[in-house]
Amino acid sequence: MELASAKAVITGGASGLGFATAKSVIDAGGQVALLDVNDEQGEKSAVELGERATYIHADVANEADVIAAVEKANAFMDGITLAVNCAGVVGAARALGREGTMPGEFFAKTISINLVGSFLIAKETANVMQNNEPNDGGERGVIISTASVAAFEGQIGQAAYSASKGGLVSMALPLAREFARIGVRVNTIAPGIFMTPMVAGMSE
Repeated sequence: MELASAKAVITGGASGLGFATAKSVIDAGGQVALLDVNDEQGEKSAVELGERATYIHADVANEADVIAAVEKANAFMDGITLAVNCAGVVGAARALGREGTMPGEFFAKTISINLVGSFLIAKETANVMQNNEPNDGGERGVIISTASVAAFEGQIGQAAYSASKGGLVSMALPLAREFARIGVRVNTIAPGIFMTPMVAGMSE
């Protein structure tokens, strides 16, 4: 994958890891579509990145939003060769908290955004990538999801978050095996903690 020719869909692209990833693609000469729900910051970030970037509102947990956003990104860039899943929520809460047990809705929302959202982006972008002309190595696209060290070393209060990130780790291999036939690579990274607006907003 040459970033100079990349046509990237980046979720959570308005800020933090997503924006940093987008900037790397733009700096290398590629194009980006920033998907996020923070419209004000998303528009600002797209302007900062320049004419090879666009912002598209999309709730990654909403399948209709994802389908529409991928279609818009495909139209803007005239193709998609890279998808990077950076959208997510921390989902920090104890199963047995001081004010009662963790609501099932809280757990489900964390899974929906972090895991289901990444799956929806993966399948929809792969559907576009399979029509790309392969490069010399037979590659038509790359999909990268962002898990976390919490997938392997979850701490107290991270039951929902760790489950969602563990799901991303488990999902990588079967998707990689399935998409290999169409020349699409699938990878999942598991970084440790680093400062982003989402992390900065966490309670101590």
